[in-house]
Amino acid sequence: MGYVLTFLAMLAVIGIFALTFVNASPRKIADTVRTIGPLLLAGTGGILAFAGRGGIGIPLLAVGFTWWARNRRITRMTHTGNSPKSTVRSAWLEMELDHETGELDGLVLTGKNEGNRLSDLADTVIMELYQELSSDGESCALMEAYLDRRTPGWSEHTERSSSAGQSSTAGSGPMTKEEAYQVLGLRPGAGTDEIREAHRRLMKRVHPDSGGSTFLAARINEAKDTLL
Repeated sequence: MGYVLTFLAMLAVIGIFALTFVNASPRKIADTVRTIGPLLLAGTGGILAFAGRGGIGIPLLAVGFTWWARNRRITRMTHTGNSPKSTVRSAWLEMELDHETGELDGLVLTGKNEGNRLSDLADTVIMELYQELSSDGESCALMEAYLDRRTPGWSEHTERSSSAGQSSTAGSGPMTKEEAYQVLGLRPGAGTDEIREAHRRLMKRVHPDSGGSTFLAARINEAKDTLL
């Protein structure tokens, strides 16, 4: 009986792998092996151990569990590493800048559009929100930076809020180190070289000379100065 179960287990493993890899790309195959490989090894080991072949089953169980634990550790390290996005917060908005694409988007933190992303709002709603938050200089500057990217030339047909000319950190106080890391998209404890590299890369995206935002450029410079 033990040999029959062993044979069936091996057939199951071969069948699953064959169905998975048909017409799959090399990257897809690698991802699949990394995902289901530990489960298949552990499952086969469990069947063998149950069938009385512990000399083979238990080592397979151990290898499968070790492989699974390693994958989890790698995934956790990837998720907690350098973020591909920088975050700038104000009273009304949490704005994110994608380092790779330069795309700017944000989350509304208060008001009637609370919880919505700017990219999901219609142009008319965006302009209503702009007027609604215009009393907060920092939020207004963030919204204007977003509008400059979303609808170039929008200001030619709309009166900019007078608050936009205020200091980029008006009413917010000195930037904390935690905020500075978020602005640069770095994990706490990043080294000097990482800070300078993140600053250089982001300034290419948002520098006013490249059609970017004066406000965001000022925040990125402030973040670098805070950490260095």
